[in-house]
Amino acid sequence: MIEKEEIDRIIEEYDKEKIAVGTIGSHSALNIFKGAKEEGLRTVCICRERDKILYQRFPVADEIIVVDDFSSLIDDEIQEKLRRLNVILIPHGSFNAYISMEEILNSLYVPIFGNRKLLSWEIDREKQRRWLQQAGLNLPKIFDNPEEIDRLVIAKFPGARGGKGYFLASSPENFKEKTEKMIRYGQLKEEDLERIYLQEYILGVNAYFQYFHSILNDEVELLGMDKRYESAVDSIGRIPASEQLQIDLNPTYTIVGNIPITLRESLLPEVLRMGDNVVEVSKRIAPPGIIGPFCLETIITDKLEIYTFEISARIVAGSNVGIGTSPYAYLKYGEGMYMGRRIAMEIRHGSEREELEKIVY
Repeated sequence: MIEKEEIDRIIEEYDKEKIAVGTIGSHSALNIFKGAKEEGLRTVCICRERDKILYQRFPVADEIIVVDDFSSLIDDEIQEKLRRLNVILIPHGSFNAYISMEEILNSLYVPIFGNRKLLSWEIDREKQRRWLQQAGLNLPKIFDNPEEIDRLVIAKFPGARGGKGYFLASSPENFKEKTEKMIRYGQLKEEDLERIYLQEYILGVNAYFQYFHSILNDEVELLGMDKRYESAVDSIGRIPASEQLQIDLNPTYTIVGNIPITLRESLLPEVLRMGDNVVEVSKRIAPPGIIGPFCLETIITDKLEIYTFEISARIVAGSNVGIGTSPYAYLKYGEGMYMGRRIAMEIRHGSEREELEKIVY
């Protein structure tokens, strides 16, 4: 594993007057780059040729490094170029999706904003669950194998797949029937079933809380929240029930976008306590704990109980709804604050205070 001292030596050699923010051209890159530009930092985008049009049309990337595949980020030549450009990388969901955790932990010799050790907790659902349990959060029941299913469950898979392939099942027989059909139609592979994660389906409203933990200020901030817009499951209501039965629909949960929400004020104290508790536990399991953005993915029931089913230990795509403004960021900072800019502000403050080593790993 790359030692913290090695990253400190790299950041020590950086020109602090020319710090640049870099990330993979995907997920929340526009959010990250726009925020960096507004805080006076240079930006470097690692992207594929087919995606270059996006970062040319929205001119927030000062430099574009074109690669055939995002895994090229690990190449020595690319890493050397990023270090020459004084880049601090901002991880997002595409890092977990396209680069192995082993490579991030052992081969990526470019400073990362955040605690890279916690990214390994995010992709391991059992470790994630232990983290959230220790924080005292309400969690849905987990089923170890399909034969145990005795209520409605949602079947999930590892990594940041954007909900692709997720489905509901209500019994062992129902699970078998659905997986056989999805494999037949190419929606699943046989090997996916070996890594499936069966979680009780809680009936309620999805709410994703976006927080920022500032190591420099020793504070947990609530900056925004959203809900997901999921392709098949959110469009099924347009089809009459009689037609749904005839065509035997099996809605899946591929995310196509995000919608901003504001929560009833009486729930906010609990939301703030949840963020605080998660950060405190993170300090024990992977010192110094969460650095920067994280997200709790929850369901709120009609009894106003909040169940947390997942944590993302980095910026999430749902924070894109807050670019320019978010009610919660506005309450603390006034106009113009959002997650990408808050990240850049922390980096700028770290550089100005000569404390970058506290926030990069």
